[in-house]
Amino acid sequence: MPKVALYDITGAQIGEVELSDAVFGIKPNPHVVHDVVVMQQASMRAGTHKTKGRSEVSGGGRKPWRQKGTGRARQGSIRAPQWRGGGTVFGPQPRSYAFKLPKKVRRLALRSVLSAKVLENDLIVLDQLTMDAPKTKRFAEVLKNLKVERKALVVAGEIDENVALSARNIPGVKYISAAGINVLDVIGHDKLIMTQDAVRKVEEVFAQ
Repeated sequence: MPKVALYDITGAQIGEVELSDAVFGIKPNPHVVHDVVVMQQASMRAGTHKTKGRSEVSGGGRKPWRQKGTGRARQGSIRAPQWRGGGTVFGPQPRSYAFKLPKKVRRLALRSVLSAKVLENDLIVLDQLTMDAPKTKRFAEVLKNLKVERKALVVAGEIDENVALSARNIPGVKYISAAGINVLDVIGHDKLIMTQDAVRKVEEVFAQ
């Protein structure tokens, strides 16, 4: 069962936390992680691309020249695809790129990235993270106390509005609840900061 240090917001170590082997102690599976990242990125695509077919472009109501006797190829419209300004054949149309992977695969991917953070010593566990009022400077001091100088994902058991307002103006920092933790956010940040409450909630859901 992996153990990590437990810190307070001053950066002082106040103890240790035992983590679940089933969530934070497995061998990471890169293939599954890649599949889930592709799934999440595909779901984020707007899919609003659009080209006009020959029935949608303007003009072309009259036959450009008579059918026979001109020596030229027969044409029915100047908006046919072979004409400049004509419609597009088989062009992109609005669509959703979203697809789903099995629930077990998605859970394995999240457990893999969490375990990887533990192996790389990039997981920081806090006893609690609350603020009396929104203050970006104070939140930046918390990160400095924890020696976090790169992109950080901060995960709390429940969203604290004051913390959320304090964190949102700091570049590279994202603050979410344990219910919203996902593979793309975890691997997209160098450091993972979790409150003790968030760790227990994640273990409760994903250890099964």
